[in-house]
Amino acid sequence: MLLFLFLLVTVIHGDTWKDSQWLLSIKTNCNGVKCSVSLNQVVGLNLSNSGLSGSISSEFSNLVSLQILDLSLNFLTGILHLYTNSLYGKIPTEIGLLKKLQVLRIGDNMLSGEITSTIGNLSDLRVLGLGSYQLNGTIPVEIGNSKNLKSLNLQKNSLSGYIPQEIGNCKQLQLFSVENNSLQGRIPASIGKLEALEILNLSNNTLSGSIPVELGDLSNLKYLSLLGNRLNGEIPLEYINTQVKNLESLVLADNFLTGEVPRHLCMGNSNLRKLFLAKNKLSGGIPNELLNCSSLQQLDLSDNDLTGELPSSINSLENLTDLLLNNNKSLFLFHNSLTGSIPAEIGKLERLSFLYLYENQMSGTIPLELMNCSSLTEIDFFGNHFSGSIPSTIGKLKNLVLLKLRQNDLSGPIPPSLGYCKNLQSLALADNKLSGTLPVTLKFLTELTLLSFLLKNLTIINISHNKFTGSMYPLSGSNNLIVMDLTNNSFSGPIPTGLAESKGLIRLRLGENFLNGNIPPEFGALTELSFLDLSSNNLTGEIPIQLSKCKKLEHFTLQNNNFMGIIPSWLGSLQSLGELDLSSNKFHGQVPSELGNCSRLLKLSLSDNNLSGDIPLEIGNLSSLNVLNLQRNNFSGSIPATIQQCTKLYTLRLSDNSLVGEIPPELGELNDLQEMLDLSSNSLSGEIPSSLGNLIKLERLNLSFNQFQGDVPSSLGTLTSLHVLNLTNNRLQGELPSGFSQFPPNSFLGNDKLCGAPLGPCSRSMGLVRKSLSDTAVAGIVVAIVFTSTMICLTMLYIMLRIWCNWRRVSISNSDGSTGDEFKKREDKWVYGNDHQKKIHGEYWKVLNCMNVLASPEQVSSNTCVFQLKANNNVV
Repeated sequence: MLLFLFLLVTVIHGDTWKDSQWLLSIKTNCNGVKCSVSLNQVVGLNLSNSGLSGSISSEFSNLVSLQILDLSLNFLTGILHLYTNSLYGKIPTEIGLLKKLQVLRIGDNMLSGEITSTIGNLSDLRVLGLGSYQLNGTIPVEIGNSKNLKSLNLQKNSLSGYIPQEIGNCKQLQLFSVENNSLQGRIPASIGKLEALEILNLSNNTLSGSIPVELGDLSNLKYLSLLGNRLNGEIPLEYINTQVKNLESLVLADNFLTGEVPRHLCMGNSNLRKLFLAKNKLSGGIPNELLNCSSLQQLDLSDNDLTGELPSSINSLENLTDLLLNNNKSLFLFHNSLTGSIPAEIGKLERLSFLYLYENQMSGTIPLELMNCSSLTEIDFFGNHFSGSIPSTIGKLKNLVLLKLRQNDLSGPIPPSLGYCKNLQSLALADNKLSGTLPVTLKFLTELTLLSFLLKNLTIINISHNKFTGSMYPLSGSNNLIVMDLTNNSFSGPIPTGLAESKGLIRLRLGENFLNGNIPPEFGALTELSFLDLSSNNLTGEIPIQLSKCKKLEHFTLQNNNFMGIIPSWLGSLQSLGELDLSSNKFHGQVPSELGNCSRLLKLSLSDNNLSGDIPLEIGNLSSLNVLNLQRNNFSGSIPATIQQCTKLYTLRLSDNSLVGEIPPELGELNDLQEMLDLSSNSLSGEIPSSLGNLIKLERLNLSFNQFQGDVPSSLGTLTSLHVLNLTNNRLQGELPSGFSQFPPNSFLGNDKLCGAPLGPCSRSMGLVRKSLSDTAVAGIVVAIVFTSTMICLTMLYIMLRIWCNWRRVSISNSDGSTGDEFKKREDKWVYGNDHQKKIHGEYWKVLNCMNVLASPEQVSSNTCVFQLKANNNVV
């Protein structure tokens, strides 16, 4: 039998010199040479039964015009490389006779027909390459006999039928590729026995059924492609378990796989670089465990039914270069650090239902192409930097249910076409620069629950922080409002009384507009109201008593208006009140003591009014208070010591009033006082209590423009958190604490007797020693001086008395005989005069008599006289 390999060639001129030279080299005993008509080209060569052995010479490639080659009935071994030529015809069965053949690569030719079953006879075959033919039929089961086979390439043919179970016998197989055929049926579980397999390519066939779990036993697998089949079911976790650590490419795209993206793709030390799961029916979210694939370079999850959010730490995949998520039901990229603009190509995602880009740093305009995504139901761009206008054609998104564009830099009007998004339920446009009036087409949004226009189903309105003008009356048509937030716009006119029809209203925020008129008394019907903010408008009148029925009110802010009258005492009945801000109005009279009943109050600000009288002692009952601001009023009297009971105070401001008296030392017990203690511009006096040094958290202290005197307590120098200090315009003196050197000199102006850093040095006359001595030491020194002076005086007196006593004794002993009558006369002259003189005379006489008695030498020493003098306290 002959082995015929047909080579179809185009008509070309060969190299006759090369042909002749090669024919000489194969020796003269080889016959069967057939030449062309012109006798200058070899077109056929019959070397059958010629006793040839060894491997086939590479010199065959010199016969460029060869059409027929017969090498049958020889002893050829080794390798036969005839791939990438133009061979045609069938693979003859005689090829099975080459039993010593190890490598047969005849791919990329024009061979046709079936793969002969005699291939199974090639027991030494290592490599079989039959790819890129026109082969048909089935893969012969005899292929399982080639137990030494390491590479089997049958790709790009027209093979059909099943992959034979016998393939599992090729235990040394490292490459198995049958891509681009018409194979069908299930993937045989026996493939799991190919433990040496590194590359498995079954893509682009019509294989069906589920992926066999036995693939998990392929521990050496590096490349797996099942692309473009009809596989279904879930992706089995078992085949990607911790044993498959060498897998680099996993291609399962274009099938009918269901379930979720496997969570354990990258357990252990994964080398996965390419993961292609596109064009399936996978659902659920992207698992966080996918972030363990640190080597991942390409990830394609497009064209699935994935929902949920992209893991926030997707940037941990440092090697990722390609990320494809398009054509899913949702694209959730929120809460990342994405920058740049939305590409116009997004308009090609026709199946896109959800687009969440919120809380990023994206900018640019909203592309018009986005309006081509007709399947979109939810758009959330909150918290970016998008600018420009809302596309005028947004009405094309007929299926839109949610549109959140809040907190961007959008400008211009609300497009009238938005009214044609009739399924819209939630619309958030707050915190932009939108302007103009609300379009009348919004009345068509009958399903809207977040923002509406004269709709009865309205529950939430939030268009705060824009530039809307005109009356807010069109927004008051619903009776089902729960929240209305129009903060920071330019609405004008009165507050609509119709808002009171929404009995379930919980939050009403109308601050920072140009509203005028009174608070509607009808608001007393809003018994569920917990937040009422009417601040920074032009509202007038008194606080209506009807609001006393709003017992659930927690935040009540009316600051920066023109309200007048007294602060009503019924505010004390609002036990849930946590914030009360009536500052910058025209309230007068006293603060009602009933406010002390609001035990949950955290902030009380009554500044910038015309309030007068004493600060009520009941303020001390507000044990939860964080902020107390009473500055710029006409309060008089002293600071109540009961403030010490407000132990959670963070800020205390009592400046610009007419308060008198001393600072209560108890203020030093407010250990949480941090932001500010401001007592400036009053008539406070006395010394600054050293207990203020206990306020270790305090950052700002202002005691200026009072009448404080004495030294600045050294304890204030230990307030390390203090960074703003104002003691100007008082009567303070002495040297400043050393810790005050950090403050500028202008912190102490108007205190002429203060010295020390940062002021000038203290002079000697001011007594530098005094600074270093305590009050107790100074008192001790004074006592010592007095005692010493007394002792000196007594000593001097004693000496003088001794001298006199001695003189008297000498005088008596030397008497010239004077009688007692003469002595009596001298004595009498002391008796005359007033009673004081008599008393002095009597006292003095006692002393003289004592001296006279003790003058004789026979008596005790004169010290006894001094003792008697001291004992009788008869010192003149």
